[in-house]
Amino acid sequence: MAQTLKSDIAEEARALGFDAVRFTSAEAAQGAGDALDQFLAEGREGGMGWLAATAERRKAPVALWPEVRSVILLGLNYGRGVDPLAILDEPSRGAISVYAQGADYHDALKAKLKPLAARVQELAGGDVKIFVDTAPVMEKPLAAKAGLGWQGKHTNLVSREFGSWLFIASIFTTAEIEADESEDNHCGACRRCLDICPTNAFTAPYEIDARACISYLTIEHKGHIAPRYRAAMGNRIFGCDDCLAVCPWNKFASASHEAKLAVRAESDNPPLAELLALDNAAFRARFRGTPIKRTGRDRFLRNVLIAAGNSDDKNLVPHVEARLNDESPLARAMAVWALARLSPTRLAALRASFAATESDPDVRDEWLAVAA
Repeated sequence: MAQTLKSDIAEEARALGFDAVRFTSAEAAQGAGDALDQFLAEGREGGMGWLAATAERRKAPVALWPEVRSVILLGLNYGRGVDPLAILDEPSRGAISVYAQGADYHDALKAKLKPLAARVQELAGGDVKIFVDTAPVMEKPLAAKAGLGWQGKHTNLVSREFGSWLFIASIFTTAEIEADESEDNHCGACRRCLDICPTNAFTAPYEIDARACISYLTIEHKGHIAPRYRAAMGNRIFGCDDCLAVCPWNKFASASHEAKLAVRAESDNPPLAELLALDNAAFRARFRGTPIKRTGRDRFLRNVLIAAGNSDDKNLVPHVEARLNDESPLARAMAVWALARLSPTRLAALRASFAATESDPDVRDEWLAVAA
C-alpha cells in the first residue's frame, strides 16, 4: 500500500511536468542545523538577515510546522543544454545566470505544486503546505536527505540525472509516507567547482561565504560592491553559473522541457549598451515576470556598469558617461569606476563638473579613488 501511494504521487508529479520526486521524513537533515549555525556565527550570510531571523524554524520541517510528518521533494530541470560559460568570452554582453533567463521559477513551480498538493490530499489524506524557496525551508539538505541528489562541494544540489540544473520545491503533509533513502555523495576528489570561483568565495569544501559570491553580490547585496570584487565579476550582471557549470555530472544533463522556463530574448545575455539605457519603467517592462525584476533597476544597473568597466569596449563610453547624471547613487558611483577603466582621459575632463557637485558620500569616494 505504501509503495502504491508513493508511485501514484510520483506519477501525478511527472504528469504535471516535474522531473524528479522523492520522499523524506519531517525530521531535520543530519548536520544541516549545525552548518547553518556556523554559517551565521561567522557572518557569512552578509545582508541576508532573514536567515538569522528564521534560523530555528529552518532547521527542521517540524520546527516550521509541528504537524508535518512527511515531505515530498520535487525537482524541475532548468538546464539549457548549452555551455553557460561561453558568454564570458563576449564581454560586451551581460552574462545572466541560466535560472533567470526565463520566467520566474517561483511561478512555474507553484503552478504545478498547487494541483499536485490537492491530489496528495486526495490520495493520502491530511493537510498539506507547499513551499518554493521563499519560506524558511532548507531545501537542499532536505532534497539530499530524500535522495533527490547530494550537496556538492559548492553547497548546491547535484543530481546524477540532471547535474546542477534542478529547481527544488516541496510539499509538507501531515500524512505518513515512507521515506526514501538518501543519495551518496559522489564528488570524490573533484574540486573543479571550488577552483573556478572568480572571487574565491569557498572557505572550504561544502562551505561558502556569501559576501564574496558573485550571485549574492549581484542579486542580494543592496549597497556598493567592494572594489576588490569588481574586476573578478567580468560581465556577470545577474548571478554566476561558474561552479555549477564545471561539475562533471552535467554530462548527464539535458535541456529543460518546461515551456515557462524557455529563454526570453530580453534576458538572453543582452548587449550592455541596451541595458545601460534602461530607466526604471523600461527596466520593469523588459524584465516583467522574470527573477531579474525583483532586484530592481538600480542594483541591476550597478552590475551592468561594472561589466561595462570590465569590457574594454570603447563604444560603451558615451553610454557609461550618461549614467554620471543618473538619479541612483549606485549607478553614478559605478559609472565613475567604469569610465575610469574605459577612458581615463574622458573622466579627467569631466571631473571638475561632476565631482565638485556630487552630494552622495559614496559617489564622492569613487571620484576621489580615481583621482588618487
